[in-house]
Amino acid sequence: MTPRLATTLAFLLFFLLAGCAPVRHYEAALVLQDIVADQGASRLKQTTAAPVRKSIVYTVDGRERRGDLYLPSTIRAAIVAIPGAVPLGNNDPRLVSFATTLARAGFAVLAPDLRGFRALQIRPADSREISDAFIYLSSRPELAPAGRAGMFAFSYAVGPAVLAALEPDIRTRVRYIVGVGGYHDLPRAMRFFTTGWFEHDGQWQRMTPDDTGKMVLLYASLPYLEDDSDRGIFDRMVALRMTDPAADLSPLAAELSRGAQAAYALAANTDPARFAELLADLPAAMRADMERLNLARYDLKSLQARLILVHGKNDNLIPYPESLALAAAAPEGLADVSLIHGVLGHVDLNFSSLFTWRFWSEDLPDMWKLWRVIDSLLAERMAAS
Repeated sequence: MTPRLATTLAFLLFFLLAGCAPVRHYEAALVLQDIVADQGASRLKQTTAAPVRKSIVYTVDGRERRGDLYLPSTIRAAIVAIPGAVPLGNNDPRLVSFATTLARAGFAVLAPDLRGFRALQIRPADSREISDAFIYLSSRPELAPAGRAGMFAFSYAVGPAVLAALEPDIRTRVRYIVGVGGYHDLPRAMRFFTTGWFEHDGQWQRMTPDDTGKMVLLYASLPYLEDDSDRGIFDRMVALRMTDPAADLSPLAAELSRGAQAAYALAANTDPARFAELLADLPAAMRADMERLNLARYDLKSLQARLILVHGKNDNLIPYPESLALAAAAPEGLADVSLIHGVLGHVDLNFSSLFTWRFWSEDLPDMWKLWRVIDSLLAERMAAS
């Protein structure tokens, strides 16, 4: 989408919605335009000062943490922005661009440096690191004027963010969690990104999964393995598949240790009927930690944060029924789910050309849903200020 088109739509939304909360609605349109523009020109960039980004070290109960703080010229509320399990972590260009947009909208943004995420590993400690980031941010009056703040989490990070919001020391202070492409039942999500099969309303469906999930599964197993050579073999597997997606990995798999072979067998499996038995072959400590990260085993009725969930129906890493299940598990009236049909894959946006039927029939309705999500976020910002 061109900046000119996005600006036109922003003004159109403003005039259409001028009868309710016109200033906020218009600002939500500008924020959405800036997200779509990424590093390109936008009306929001033209009308707001560039935020200050600085690396910080902070301590919570003796635990030293690191992260990036984005500061707008005028702070109205605070938010913790959490990337998925990606090698660049809080330096991922997508997160940097998004955090900058939030700061332009008046949020003091803290993007914690989660070392496990950088290593493509999932750990129960992730939720404590997120809650520590929230404690630091929300306890500073100059960053969180009302003493309360929210979270914005992507992909796998939605799970640890929800677990963090259940922690007794912050449960009453987390106003909301915006979650994009998250999960509820971790094994069920794993079954999808290994086999491509998921179930919804009693019907089985299949989609070709993104190999990222399989890669994360392999690297997540490393802390539970005794043979240090497994990492090098996994690296060679990934490099080979990046060169040739159809490359035969069985010779490399034969060099893996027993525990690593179990992780590889699960990642390579395409039969959903075999998923449970292969999952059971993973190292016991790994399965125990995965269970601690599985939201489906927790009673979420004590959650006090509002859930604003967004999921692409074409998500090929975590299937959209996971967000529906997460919303159903939350206290009644506390969760909203926006299913995006075309413009959102897993966490990335992709718009059609203006001169296509798809843009007018699918992309515009999707933009309306995304605008409503941003508008809800800005409403929370105003309530927290």
